[in-house]
Amino acid sequence: MSQVTSGLAAMKNPRMTGEVMLSVGVGPFSLSIEHLLLVLAFIVALLVGALAGRREKLPISGALADIFLAAMVGARIGFVVRYFEHYQDDWLGIIDIRDGGFDLVSGLVVALVLTGYLLWRRTNIRRPLSFAVASGLLTWGFTTGVIALIHDQTRGLPDVALTSLSEQPVSLDTIGRGQPMVVNLWATWCPPCIREMPVLEEAQGRYPGVNFVFANQGEHPDTIRRFLSEQNLNLDHVISDRQGGLGRATGSQGLPTTLFYNAEGNLVDSHMGELSKASLARGLERFHASHLKPSSPKEVTNQ
Repeated sequence: MSQVTSGLAAMKNPRMTGEVMLSVGVGPFSLSIEHLLLVLAFIVALLVGALAGRREKLPISGALADIFLAAMVGARIGFVVRYFEHYQDDWLGIIDIRDGGFDLVSGLVVALVLTGYLLWRRTNIRRPLSFAVASGLLTWGFTTGVIALIHDQTRGLPDVALTSLSEQPVSLDTIGRGQPMVVNLWATWCPPCIREMPVLEEAQGRYPGVNFVFANQGEHPDTIRRFLSEQNLNLDHVISDRQGGLGRATGSQGLPTTLFYNAEGNLVDSHMGELSKASLARGLERFHASHLKPSSPKEVTNQ
């Protein structure tokens, strides 16, 4: 009963974001909610397909796997085409799916086209395959809608205790100053965090209308300063979250996690895992264009 009460309270108070989960821990790994819902939908489709085809002894798991794989490939191709300019200096990045770059519309179109083709060519599996695909889509659509509704109700800036590297209290509200914020949750021991830092550093210099905040999770300021020096990183707004309160408040179960807050302090997007230039560009698109006027190349070089 207490969990239900706290959940209702979180919906009423946008500062209480602990009930919103951006990712789920699975042993030593973390999986974003979006990816978890896709896996859940696929499992539901497999179960429904197995039950629907049991009487006729028509296994359709292979067809469902083909549809799922084709949808993922199509979604990746669609994303790369959309953000191709950001891959021109990193051709290997096109096949590096660790940045989570998938285009939803492209994936759905490919899935529906392949499903239609299989239903046309393989008449014997039409019934179980139709039930399975419809069940998977409904499961994914419903759960995604519910999660989106909860996020919409609990998307304010979290009010947690943070400090500067000089151990002075700071808050995200103060840093924001009416500008959108990209809040990156990271740690010095996290390899994907280290790999994405140059991408964020470059964006920090390119977009002066956006505040980039680097919230270290659980480490001492001396450790953070030593890391920044060793990596030759020049980052603004590096803060320490010694108690990991920001991760708990935003429902992040893994690192790195990047949160996109608009100028009003509302969470408009999030990214679990390593950022590439392309996946960062997708997140920045959620901000008003007036905040995304780039600095001149000379200004970026000086910074």
